[in-house]
Amino acid sequence: MRHRKHTAKLGRTFQHRNRMLASLVCSLIKHKRVTTTLAKAKAARSVAEKMVTLGKRGTLHDRRLASARLFQDEDACRILFKEIAPTFQTRPGGYTRIIHLDQRRGDAARRAILEWVELPTGAPATETKPAAEKTESKAE
Repeated sequence: MRHRKHTAKLGRTFQHRNRMLASLVCSLIKHKRVTTTLAKAKAARSVAEKMVTLGKRGTLHDRRLASARLFQDEDACRILFKEIAPTFQTRPGGYTRIIHLDQRRGDAARRAILEWVELPTGAPATETKPAAEKTESKAE
């Protein structure tokens, strides 16, 4: 019975799943948004939010815990503690959002975008500007 077990197994072993989620969260930290399957996005959301909570506290012990969870990715840890965590300092939770996309063509897997709710300063803006607005701005 799987009563009260909330871990999404994703068809992988424990080590493979942890490495995959850590890699996904590192990509989220570095690139501010990632496109993946819906199941992976939901599993990575909890890991990412726990990393931001560690970053908000910011002690040496929290840095070591985050570094261990992200498998020694120094760039991701530095960005997490210097840029992302200060952005969410006053926010009590809910640091990420999941935007549902269409199905993947090959296997019909549901896709989603995982991104930060408030983009840190200096981050690229979303490229969701409609084509009609682009042509109107060039005409003026």
